[in-house]
Amino acid sequence: MNSLKKLIEFFFLKKNQKDLKNIIFFLKKIKFFEKKINLYSNDELRNQTLIFKSKIKEKTKFFYKEIDNLQKKLISIEERNEKGFILNKIDKIKKKISKEEEKILLELLPEAFAVVKETAKRFKENKEIIVNSNKLDYLLIKSRSYLKIEGGKTIWKNKWSSMGKTVIWNMIHYDVQLMGGVVLHQGKIAEMYTGEGKTLVATLPIYLNALTGKGVHVVTVNEYLAKRDSEWMAPLMEFHGLTVDCIDLYKNNSYLRRKAYEADVTYGTNNEFVFDYLRDNMVNSFNKLIQKKLNYAIIDEVDSVLIDEARTPLIISGPVNSQNFYYFYRFKSIVEKILKKQLIFLNKIFNLARKLINSGNKKEGGLNLLKVYRGLPKYKPLIKFLVEKKIRKILENTEYYYMQDNNKNMFIVDSDLYFVINEKNNTVELSEKGMNFISNEMNDPNFFRLPDIQKQLISIEMENIDNEEKNFLKRKKLINFYNKSDKIHTVNQLIKAYTLFEKNIHYLVIDNKVKIVDEQTGRIIEEKRYSDGLHQALEAKENVNIENYSQPLATITLQNYFRMYKKLSGMTGTASTEEEEFFKIYNLDVVIIPTNKPVIRKNYEDFIFKTKKEKYNAIINKVIFLSKNEKRPVLVGTTSVEVSELISRSLNLSKIYNNVLNAKYHKKEADIIEEAGLSGIVTIATNMAGRGTDIKISDEVKKLGGLAIIGTEKHYSRRIDRQLIGRSGRQGDPGSSQFYLSLEDDLMRIFGLDRISKLLDKLGHKKGEYITGPLISNSIELAQKKIEANNFSIRKRLLEYDDVINEQRKFIYKFRKNALDINLSSRLISHMIYNLIDQIISDSKNDFKVFENELFKIFNNNFNIIKKYFYYSSKKEDFKKKIYYDIINYYNFRKHKIIKKIKYIRSFLKFSWNPNWINLKIKNFIIKLSLKEKNYYKVINKLEKKIIISFIDEKWKHHMKYMENLIKFSQYSVYEHKNPILVFKYKAFEKFNKLIKNINKSSIQFLFNCKINDYFFIKKN
Repeated sequence: MNSLKKLIEFFFLKKNQKDLKNIIFFLKKIKFFEKKINLYSNDELRNQTLIFKSKIKEKTKFFYKEIDNLQKKLISIEERNEKGFILNKIDKIKKKISKEEEKILLELLPEAFAVVKETAKRFKENKEIIVNSNKLDYLLIKSRSYLKIEGGKTIWKNKWSSMGKTVIWNMIHYDVQLMGGVVLHQGKIAEMYTGEGKTLVATLPIYLNALTGKGVHVVTVNEYLAKRDSEWMAPLMEFHGLTVDCIDLYKNNSYLRRKAYEADVTYGTNNEFVFDYLRDNMVNSFNKLIQKKLNYAIIDEVDSVLIDEARTPLIISGPVNSQNFYYFYRFKSIVEKILKKQLIFLNKIFNLARKLINSGNKKEGGLNLLKVYRGLPKYKPLIKFLVEKKIRKILENTEYYYMQDNNKNMFIVDSDLYFVINEKNNTVELSEKGMNFISNEMNDPNFFRLPDIQKQLISIEMENIDNEEKNFLKRKKLINFYNKSDKIHTVNQLIKAYTLFEKNIHYLVIDNKVKIVDEQTGRIIEEKRYSDGLHQALEAKENVNIENYSQPLATITLQNYFRMYKKLSGMTGTASTEEEEFFKIYNLDVVIIPTNKPVIRKNYEDFIFKTKKEKYNAIINKVIFLSKNEKRPVLVGTTSVEVSELISRSLNLSKIYNNVLNAKYHKKEADIIEEAGLSGIVTIATNMAGRGTDIKISDEVKKLGGLAIIGTEKHYSRRIDRQLIGRSGRQGDPGSSQFYLSLEDDLMRIFGLDRISKLLDKLGHKKGEYITGPLISNSIELAQKKIEANNFSIRKRLLEYDDVINEQRKFIYKFRKNALDINLSSRLISHMIYNLIDQIISDSKNDFKVFENELFKIFNNNFNIIKKYFYYSSKKEDFKKKIYYDIINYYNFRKHKIIKKIKYIRSFLKFSWNPNWINLKIKNFIIKLSLKEKNYYKVINKLEKKIIISFIDEKWKHHMKYMENLIKFSQYSVYEHKNPILVFKYKAFEKFNKLIKNINKSSIQFLFNCKINDYFFIKKN
């Protein structure tokens, strides 16, 4: 195993050295241009941007001319196949443009990077830079305080505001930052140590890629960083005539947010970029679309965005009329009773287990101990008992015995329990005893028995009664079935909420609302709720208002959103541990950039204590010593809100001033981090500690030994630990880091690090003593790697499901976008009609009468059809074309009739009422018509758009609900020895084909059968 690890590390290092060799080649070229550009005047420096842009335009103008010619040709063509051929040709030319632009940008890279560096240098060395004014200067003068115009000259100051704080520009790109910029431009991930200035690094590829005019998105992990970085870096770009904006400054769907996307450089948080994409696919007007085509994105803290936050999809939900929350109130007390019953029982058998083991009866004692472990693994007396000498071994041997032969004898363990918790898989399951208890409490012995609904419906169908009676009975049975399912589901979610989810660890209660805490970042995840009724269960548990169920209207995973960008890159201090996932999922290479100065921080070996109490006592003593005696700043890293507050209270008792940074105080993050580097200051923080911000220390603190990091627990992911360690020792600063662990920590307990436990027993552990050494650290790292591999497989599996949905989503969103464009509506409807004819022919199964009836039902007209052609396969294509052109002609005739009626209404109202506009009502649809409008076909196009969009949205919404259920259903197929993914793909494909047919049929049938109502709304200004 060690030799394989060394081999992998050898090849990774070799590959990284090869990458760096390539980057140094570019670095030498940049240095060459630096000397040349250094001699330019300010105006010559600024003029370089126009020269770069003109080079790109010159080399791509032929392709754009070709596209213009093809688009002109497209207008005059009626033949469907020829239109498709031209559209494909346009797509191919666009791909050629992208390739050509990438080639040009790579040629420009050394000179462009030298321009950005020289700009940074001049802002640092000069309080003012004077240049000839350009158009953008005159626009910026209205909103930017750092420039003024006098007599045709623009004076740029080197002092501006960022998030309310004054910034005096003092940075010039180091060589390693230039190297990082090259990696980002190449569409890779630059791993750069904390404090290496990644925000400044990004300005290099931002500037270069913004030259194409197709937009650059800079993605950050939180709103503060998005706003700060956009204000901090903007002058460097604006000086060169590039526009910079931030989407997080504006409301959703607003005009200003749309303008932010039109900027050359757009900053924003990952969630807002994704939600804007989803919202764009819910708008009802082409003019309301705000996102441009996704061109190039640079993701700051890329591991946080693409790994940590990629586990759950982002969802825009709509309310569902549901009374299910009543069940949560009703069943809550019963679930609390069963929890109390289980706890009383476990207290009793735990005491018995301890007595039996202490008296030497390991067999009986081990069985009772296993019952406690399966019934409540986080039971505190159990956790404490397991760290005693050889007790964990007894538990493990007993568990192994009962798990033999595919859990053959496990029923002996579980029969006395009300429910069983599997901590590793994070699941809880009611036992037969638990089900019987709840059934008795409900006064319903069949509470957990679902009827065979299929059998019941067939039975009703066989009865000799009329259809109306049959339908009534079927509805009644279905309602009963769904109600019963909801009740069982509610009980299961309540048990899960009470046993698997802990307040101040998994969630917080703020302002009478349950807020999810992200376990990776320690931040509150705003606007996110647990799905499938779990959030309602937590609300019931915490006695807060239970909000209604919601139904997904639009959803996408972060993986599939960011994979839509033409080019993607990222930067972080911790990416190499997830290199495999970055490459397999995103096709992103990781390149480790060397530090500007050597790292001199001291990383001490982990200390392992037997109990949490001993560990916390040692931490408190160490913090007091470091802050009080050595006067060093201390950052204590914790894994939960609960632990951060426990440490804080303990320090307060010792009269040690401390700041707490967790999900409850996230708004104070910037202020707390700014103070964290001061002498003697203690900061206690969850994993969120200062991502994207540096803890800066003074020369005085450097002499004292720098920032001390103390970790209170190892995280499941090594990256999170490395992020904490990386807060100290930036830019060659001194510092130290050390982790304090105990055998009661979740990582040690759940993944049973036996060697450490045995070692403590062997050494004859005394209270307060600890063990340390490389063997310990390696064992912990091995456990972390196993968890990381497991989490990767979970994310990969989620993506396998979402990849199927994503293909469907892309098709529907393209379909919807085409429907929004009224210029494409005629072409779209023609396409839908042709596909519908195909479908009717196929569904009629060679029965002409069925075909004729269906045709009349949908198109509301009898067409002159040559019957014999219907049966001849050789004439089928001609037959289809003939019907298609007949239907198109009839549709044009119908449109003409509607226009005639609109004209009549318009002329009638003009003389009798003279309104400014009217609302025409066509069934449930209302079309606003200005009486100044003379292009009546535009009105028809608006109607067509509204109808098609309405059917797409309605049917897609139901399809999404079906797909959500299908994922759950397909997972059960594993019990039938089938591959769940294959089952899911087959069913999803089948259902999606039906969906498209359904949308086509419903939309076209409506358009061919609708008419303008005889009443309408009139409005005067």
